[in-house]
Amino acid sequence: MTSFDTSPQLNVWRALLALAVVFVMLATTGWTALRNHRGPTALEASISAWEHGRIDGHRLPAAQAAPARLARFFASLGEWQRTSLARRYPLAVGNMNGAPVGLRYFANRSALHEARTVERERMHDKRLSPSGQREAARRMHHYDSLLAPGRHILAFDPAGSGKVAEVFGNLNRADRVSVVVPGVDTELVTFERSERKYSAPVGMAESLYEAERTTSPDTRTAVIAWADYTSPSGLGMEAATATRAQHGAVRLNALLGALPGKSPVSLFCHSYGSVVCGLAAGTLPARVTDIAVAGSPGMRADSAARLDTSAHVWAMRDGDDWIQDVPYLEVGGLGHGADPVSTGFGARVLSARGAQGHSGYFVPGTESLRNFAEIGVGAYRTVACADTDDTCRADLSGATAAGRA
Repeated sequence: MTSFDTSPQLNVWRALLALAVVFVMLATTGWTALRNHRGPTALEASISAWEHGRIDGHRLPAAQAAPARLARFFASLGEWQRTSLARRYPLAVGNMNGAPVGLRYFANRSALHEARTVERERMHDKRLSPSGQREAARRMHHYDSLLAPGRHILAFDPAGSGKVAEVFGNLNRADRVSVVVPGVDTELVTFERSERKYSAPVGMAESLYEAERTTSPDTRTAVIAWADYTSPSGLGMEAATATRAQHGAVRLNALLGALPGKSPVSLFCHSYGSVVCGLAAGTLPARVTDIAVAGSPGMRADSAARLDTSAHVWAMRDGDDWIQDVPYLEVGGLGHGADPVSTGFGARVLSARGAQGHSGYFVPGTESLRNFAEIGVGAYRTVACADTDDTCRADLSGATAAGRA
């Protein structure tokens, strides 16, 4: 009789081999194609112009200066001076951590108008292929949507596949701030969707904002739909490595370090977005009280303790989510490490009842969204824990809506 080695080590290597085959297949079928551009982007050109600019004969501070330094600079100016700078350098000011939030909204509206004009011209440019003209029309349609009255665009970059962030609520006056960090295939044209609304960043953030207001009407909340990093395209090699997440983590921490006020902040990280949050965890500002992940492929850590954060770490996964079939390991840069909902990881495991698959965690009426909302307003005692986690609310008895336990 032939004996078969079923040791854990052999099973790991079999999983690695299968994972490698899948990655090679995806990489060679064009799923990981990159978008390249030549010359400086519009944002880079705006920043360069800012760096050479002056106001009242004085040089402007470096665009990448510390947010506190930039905040002091803008505070020293009159209203007409701030508005003048936003009009002259809309992309630079609109993406400047440290600039007043309202000024960033104003600057990004100007930048969106300019970008819309560019795409309108491209729509009728005979040098473009029909598909190129259709793409220009599609982008222009999305710019029109972002320019709708009442929208607050905190960041905007039209280069490549595009980056954008939007705020729901009053960020300056919020008692609690939530940031939604999405996963793969997040770009300008997928920032919001009419179909499968709650699988896109705008739908996720808008749904969470409404749920938080329902959960705690007296708590002033603000939610940021944060698609201001270059996410992987598709489920190829980019999604299996941490390169995009590393850059995203730097950008996420830059945003968090420049948020106005001192109110507690919660991160809600979906799919590959949880890789971004995992890599950002060790350097998060102290005001970040919670990191909640859903449908995570891993957080680039063996355990919640290894994330090196004082924030509460929460995790959930729907029983029908295909992500559970991804090997939870990291070898040679491939894969993202341990399963955040596993007992050994040490996260507080939440119920995701009603989520229905990988993209349903923010759908109204689900227990997953209700749990997110309760975390977002600091109502830890009423979160619905997974049946398998008896320690979900442990050590949270002293937590309040004003901060961490």
